[in-house]
Amino acid sequence: MSTPSLLKKIDHLGIAVPNLDAAIALYTTLLGQGPDHRETVAEQKVNAAFFSVGESNIELLEPTAPDSPISKFLDKRGGGIHHLCVEVADIEACLAHYAAAGVELIDKTPRQGAHGKRIAFIHPKSTGGVLIELSQKVERAGSTR
Repeated sequence: MSTPSLLKKIDHLGIAVPNLDAAIALYTTLLGQGPDHRETVAEQKVNAAFFSVGESNIELLEPTAPDSPISKFLDKRGGGIHHLCVEVADIEACLAHYAAAGVELIDKTPRQGAHGKRIAFIHPKSTGGVLIELSQKVERAGSTR
């Protein structure tokens, strides 16, 4: 399968944590800086904190409900790397390409993610065990992300 030229860069690495404040303290020490952005993503049932690392980010994810995907991940595997996010230029084109190639998609259509981005996930069964998030910026006046 050829890679669509729509892939732009690694956007972030998502890390599941049971306690966001404790994780922020740890990563602030490790990275020598605090988070650039915090928000609650109600649709995903998570609190998130983002640390800039060069052109990419580390995203810390804390569940806000027992049925959050992050709660399920923590219950099954404990804290750690949850997903790899790749920024794309056209998320619908990527999803169509992957679907046509037989890649198993968790999301057949994009949904709302952090920073107002449009996101969709590729099932780990199709990626050698790695949950991959596709992310497309939504251009807004004055937006920096």
